[in-house]
Amino acid sequence: MPAVTLNTGTIHYEKSGPADGRPVVFIHGYAMGSSLWRPLTERLSAQGYLCLAPTWPLGAQTEPMREGADLTMEGVAAMVGELLEALELDNVVLVGNDTGGAVAQLVATGTPTRLGALVLTSCDAFEHFPPPILKPFITAAKFSATFYAAALPLRTRLGRKRAYGALAHADIDHLVVEWLKPALSDDNSRENLRRFTASLNQQTTVRAAERLPQFTKPALIAWSKDDAFFPLEDGRRLANALPDSRLEVIENSRTFSMIDQPDVLGRTIADFAGAGSVGRAA
Repeated sequence: MPAVTLNTGTIHYEKSGPADGRPVVFIHGYAMGSSLWRPLTERLSAQGYLCLAPTWPLGAQTEPMREGADLTMEGVAAMVGELLEALELDNVVLVGNDTGGAVAQLVATGTPTRLGALVLTSCDAFEHFPPPILKPFITAAKFSATFYAAALPLRTRLGRKRAYGALAHADIDHLVVEWLKPALSDDNSRENLRRFTASLNQQTTVRAAERLPQFTKPALIAWSKDDAFFPLEDGRRLANALPDSRLEVIENSRTFSMIDQPDVLGRTIADFAGAGSVGRAA
């Protein structure tokens, strides 16, 4: 798997598609990894897009970040911008989901120079952050010992189903096991996740929402019809806040539309992004 070394540490990413295709870069959510996007990247790369799906330091990274790395939402957004610079990517279609959608909003409203378009699938936005399901972990994240104790139920299938089961119609337990392994087995990876968790606060998405009208490049809001966490009204609000945007509702899908409906989401993004041949990745 290719990797790029940033100021904060090494980011590993999955890469597929032609080198001269328009680059599409993905941001997953909390305690998830790059494998979330595989059904979608398979379809987009087959249509000529250069797909890069990094595992960001949100819990599933196998290589912990350097000591002192800024492990906040803003810090992760800065890493996204630095990765685009390091790989010399231009006209990027930035795609975010779940917590990653909130990070994508920060990139779009903070360092949008290398972006050509923004795609937000079901994600955190406005005052609806952090999600209620994370609040016990945020409380536990004050101390390493309590955070470890809070994570222990995730070692069981039942605990994982309670935490992740409503994110997709499909059974995703095999993915969840993969994503949780670093934080459950490595002290440094778990500490990275604890620090990130402790930093989560509502003002991050509220401030980003205030700046959304400044992002004037094309934006696609692809919201899941059956989402149990992110209300469709937030998708409508995002579409209204972004000057050049359109809203598409993905039927028969929960938060993970890239798993429940990869064909539909793939066609929707490809139709939106159009043909492109700008970008390069090492």
